[in-house]
Amino acid sequence: MKKIILVLLCCVLAVSCEKAQEKLPVLGNPIVKGNETQYPRIKDFSFINQDSLEVTNNTFSGKIYIADFIFLSCPSICPKMNVQLKKVYNAYKTDGEVLFLSHTIDPDNDTIPRLKAYTVDNGIKKNWHFVTGNRDSIYKIATESYFATAYPDQNELGGFVHSGGFLLIDKNRHVRGVYDGTNPKETTRLIADVKNLLAEDEAK
Repeated sequence: MKKIILVLLCCVLAVSCEKAQEKLPVLGNPIVKGNETQYPRIKDFSFINQDSLEVTNNTFSGKIYIADFIFLSCPSICPKMNVQLKKVYNAYKTDGEVLFLSHTIDPDNDTIPRLKAYTVDNGIKKNWHFVTGNRDSIYKIATESYFATAYPDQNELGGFVHSGGFLLIDKNRHVRGVYDGTNPKETTRLIADVKNLLAEDEAK
């Protein structure tokens, strides 16, 4: 009898914890118009990926995705970021609802063939876009849409300043989470938050 009660109690606690799971916040300063609260959305963009295909907002329509800003010759945090984001990719690479978007902040050197070679060397076959494009457009989308930093600075190691964060974007183009791309604990949190965001979409 005690075992039955214990099992029932565990079930109740599990259900309670599940119900207590809060939705991920929508980040950014909202604008209130009448009875409607409008949160910032990722602005329209157009870049070219490692397969020479155009990548736009429409590429991610009906999907959630994780974005970051890197450059392949980065001697500091990028290698750590790439290792951590690859862990997230491996967790969801077979899930067509989850995509990945890495922007190079060094488009002069990170050519399409270099981006393609990087994906081949790292076993990335689908669902992860490594994009290049107009330098100013990349920097602008970083600061204005993703709360990220990206700009050249010859005084910095590697010649660029950029954020080391991963950005979790929902199907409505809202930023739902920011994660330290060099911290394995943050990677674990991101993997869990992706799962929560997928569950949130299924519950709608």
